[in-house]
Amino acid sequence: MKIIPGNKVPSKEQIDNLITIGLDEDIGLGDITTRSIVSSDAIYVAEIMTRENIILCGLYIFKSVFSQLDPDASFLDDCFSDGDYIKSNTKILGIKANGVALLEGERVALNILQRLSGIASLTNQYAKKADPIQILDTRKTTPGLRSFEKYAVSCGGGKNHRFGLYDAILIKDNHIKASGGIIHAVNKVKESHNNSIQIEVETTTIAEVREAIEAKSDIIMLDNMSIENIKKAVHIIDGRARTEVSGSISIDQLSMLSKVNIDYISIGALTHSPKASDISMNFL
Repeated sequence: MKIIPGNKVPSKEQIDNLITIGLDEDIGLGDITTRSIVSSDAIYVAEIMTRENIILCGLYIFKSVFSQLDPDASFLDDCFSDGDYIKSNTKILGIKANGVALLEGERVALNILQRLSGIASLTNQYAKKADPIQILDTRKTTPGLRSFEKYAVSCGGGKNHRFGLYDAILIKDNHIKASGGIIHAVNKVKESHNNSIQIEVETTTIAEVREAIEAKSDIIMLDNMSIENIKKAVHIIDGRARTEVSGSISIDQLSMLSKVNIDYISIGALTHSPKASDISMNFL
């Protein structure tokens, strides 16, 4: 199974910046252990293995780390790509390169591959359980890594919610308090944008759901509601707006929610607390 990424792949500039920051942080003036042991002109071959079932993400970035450290690095048995499902104990890739480059780049390259594959793999678990409901990510990402982490979500079969505060309207609780209510907040947005933009409103009670419907919101978020209230809210909305469920939704709740007529479930855990995939690099 291969998941086709729906999100834009991070740009070369973004990838180069990430690698530069990672290598500067880890290597500094040089790996004093490796440079004491490994000859500067020695060439080695290493293999990259996954020790668990994963959805692969970040392979191009992984390879770019070693290409930056050794322009002559070559990649062997290079048959996988981002979005691929790979079974446990499978060789992902072989690398033939300068030994110092392999050892100095190992941790940075693995950190990136493990984290992004972890996000993609977790997203895939949620997406399968929630089907036919669409799984969304959130802005709960690692500062500086949002493009990469949202890309990983798309590789796992999720859909990207707004990227930042500038590309979509989402009226949340503090906006509602600041404006004196949902209807006032929605009307202010409509006036500001001449009724030309989609409006999503966060609600936490059935009364707020009714107010969001009255305000003619396009999407109504049901935040931290019980299953009983989610069902009640969906019945009240009755197709007059799309619905998004949010707020600490566990993977065990998805089978039940998949039977409710909602459109989206947003999961902050996809990016704020995924387990890194168990991937290793070993010299042959």
